[in-house]
Amino acid sequence: MRSLLFVPGDRPDRFSKAIASGADALILDLEDSVSLGRKTHARQAISEFTSIEQGLPVFVRVNPLTSRLLEEDLQAITDSRITGLVLPKCESGSDVQMLSSQSGRPDLKILPVTTETPKAVFGLSSYANSASTLAGLTWGAEDLPVAIGASSSREDNGTYTPPYELVRSLTLFGAHAAEVPAIETVFPDIRNLDALAAYASRGRRDGFSGMMAIHPAQITVINDAFTPSADEIAHARKIVAAFAADPDAGALQLDGMMIDAPHLKQARRLLSL
Repeated sequence: MRSLLFVPGDRPDRFSKAIASGADALILDLEDSVSLGRKTHARQAISEFTSIEQGLPVFVRVNPLTSRLLEEDLQAITDSRITGLVLPKCESGSDVQMLSSQSGRPDLKILPVTTETPKAVFGLSSYANSASTLAGLTWGAEDLPVAIGASSSREDNGTYTPPYELVRSLTLFGAHAAEVPAIETVFPDIRNLDALAAYASRGRRDGFSGMMAIHPAQITVINDAFTPSADEIAHARKIVAAFAADPDAGALQLDGMMIDAPHLKQARRLLSL
């Protein structure tokens, strides 16, 4: 999944438009984007929409495990045709297992948001035992600053401050340690598509395989960033071909550069995309 588009659960008028956006998956939200007074309406809208197969992965972001709202969220998706659940305020792999058990739907994949509390940062190595249940790991940069009394997670130029670069990196390594996709967090500046392109490209460069979005206008940019370019594909094929021609070589020279086993592994991974 290169792009996962958030849609407020109480805006069913946007559901079909979201499907037409080109996103690889939808996240219908019951948490932050839906006010308390609109939760019931959102659950009903999501239940009706997800009773029909939509042709692409559909996730529902439920309210946190510690919330009194979760039980009603889960009742709304009992008979739905969804792919999985997004779990906010997730603090460990144990939380993933707890949600899976409470949902009564062992078929559902779970995408936890793993860095929204201080405790959660120290649980990022705990997800390997839940890997079969996971759709990936993602992170957030909005709730954690509030939780620790920080004024912002970003510098004036929009880049992350060191504490949030750290949790981004830990999420990336936690996902790969569990052998599941690492999903980059949202880019809040909806109108700045050039900055989004740079941000998403940095995400793929660093090892993320996809990214969450908050507006349909972001989807094409994100999909492009997480799709290997023609030049990248051609170079990867040259690396694979070079080792196929000399399978006993530990290292080779290609276009004036030394290549060895890590380059071959990276090329095969890129081609698998």
